[in-house]
Amino acid sequence: MELEEVIQARRSIRKFLAREVDAEKTERLLECARLCQSAKNRQPWKFMILKQQDKDRVADIMLARFGQSQSETMGYQDSSKHSAQVIKQAPLLMLVFMEKEEGWLMSDLLSVGAAIEHICLEAVNLGLGALWIRDTVYTEDAICKAVGYENLRLASAIAVGYAAESPAQRPRKTMEDIVIAQR
Repeated sequence: MELEEVIQARRSIRKFLAREVDAEKTERLLECARLCQSAKNRQPWKFMILKQQDKDRVADIMLARFGQSQSETMGYQDSSKHSAQVIKQAPLLMLVFMEKEEGWLMSDLLSVGAAIEHICLEAVNLGLGALWIRDTVYTEDAICKAVGYENLRLASAIAVGYAAESPAQRPRKTMEDIVIAQR
């Protein structure tokens, strides 16, 4: 596909076929992230690939958190529960980590975001679907502990697989809404 076609075709996929993603495609996704630009060339990302019961354990941690009443996250319970169900359905989950260096937080988050977008775009190019998941933020410490990396910050997660849906593009703002004039 041409880049513009990939960008136009990218969607957030929340339903996946029960079909494994082969190792070659997984490797290509990671290679696209590896080649991503980063602030000061820090390349702050680290990726963990989880499948089957390992990814389901992450979803179970998220579901357990939102089975309780938590006032600070009340508005996000439904979103997080839904994200956990997507994780269970997807054949592959990528956890995206970075170092816990407060001085570099903003730069590293921007860099990690760019690497995640490289993965999401390459997924489309490979005939896969992906969902960039932020809801892991509420259970970051428990997930890091469960996978044995308490020394890292869990920035995000990406569910990957063969799409079982073709959602329409969600409304986009107009150019007039996003471009501001110089004063």
